[in-house]
Amino acid sequence: MTISYIGIIGAGAWGTALAQSIRQAGCETVLWSFEPDVAKSINKNHENETYLPGVTLDAGIRATAVLEEAADTDAVLLVVPAQFMRGVTSQLSNTLARDIPVVVCAKGIEQNSAALMSEVVADTLPGRPVVVLSGPTFAAEVANGLPTAITLATRDKAVGDALTEALGTQKMRPYVSDDVIGAEIGGAVKNVLAIACGVTEGRGFGDNARAALITRGLAEMTRLCVAKGGKAETMMGLSGLGDLTLTCSSSQSRNYSLGEELGKGKTLEKVLASRNSVAEGVTSAAAVSTLAKRLGIEMPITEAVAAIVNGTVTVDAAIEGLLARPFQSESRKRR
Repeated sequence: MTISYIGIIGAGAWGTALAQSIRQAGCETVLWSFEPDVAKSINKNHENETYLPGVTLDAGIRATAVLEEAADTDAVLLVVPAQFMRGVTSQLSNTLARDIPVVVCAKGIEQNSAALMSEVVADTLPGRPVVVLSGPTFAAEVANGLPTAITLATRDKAVGDALTEALGTQKMRPYVSDDVIGAEIGGAVKNVLAIACGVTEGRGFGDNARAALITRGLAEMTRLCVAKGGKAETMMGLSGLGDLTLTCSSSQSRNYSLGEELGKGKTLEKVLASRNSVAEGVTSAAAVSTLAKRLGIEMPITEAVAAIVNGTVTVDAAIEGLLARPFQSESRKRR
């Protein structure tokens, strides 16, 4: 299998950064935007002024508002927000060839069904090889050619090898895994935990509190991963601990910065109204909590964040609830 022409579905910051990285790797790419004005701006000015301002894009990046054009490629990267994934993939169902690899780049869980994105793809695009791309990747840094490493999770070794060859550079280093479920759980749950860590920053609780939240959050991620059928060791890799550490430690993270504003006393409505980008943790929090309950998993930090963003408890009440939990052994196994 050879992959030399890649379609990217979604021209937000991350989709645009991936297009830039793919061009640096030597592949042709076409970038689909839901908003025609964004596509026009990229083609005319070589900049995504709406979602990734200040980054000069490779002149070889072609943007389009016609979804079918991005599907007529060797592989498709799905970079739309998680809650729009089903609608977009359903539109692709009659266009995308059966042997085209589908790479999930969104980090979230569907709200109504609590389905992973790979499950949404399997439902709407059956038979296509599915890959999950995840890891510690701030869009602006990737677009500017700063080094990082990613996980490519797939059960199809030939597809994984072909994508590694197509996407890999000295600055973007792929590591192949066969744990699709684990890669997705890590990517989705870390966004929820990043909101919690942002809240601690906004409240001025200090670095100790954030480190404790990251550690206990990692335990929650691992419980859910294993219960869903993933591997615990995946949570120690790039799509688990790597992405979690990055997202929970920097205001570059949309989810962390959102939590920080909530911790300072702003309402969720005001924070969201001031942004044009999606913080996946807001929409995924309740879905992760629902999935955990279905699987009999205890995830108190995730449940607290879900309650905050759903407006059922205040930030103060959620913090008090977490701090009032009974003491327990760190090594004790809990479901």
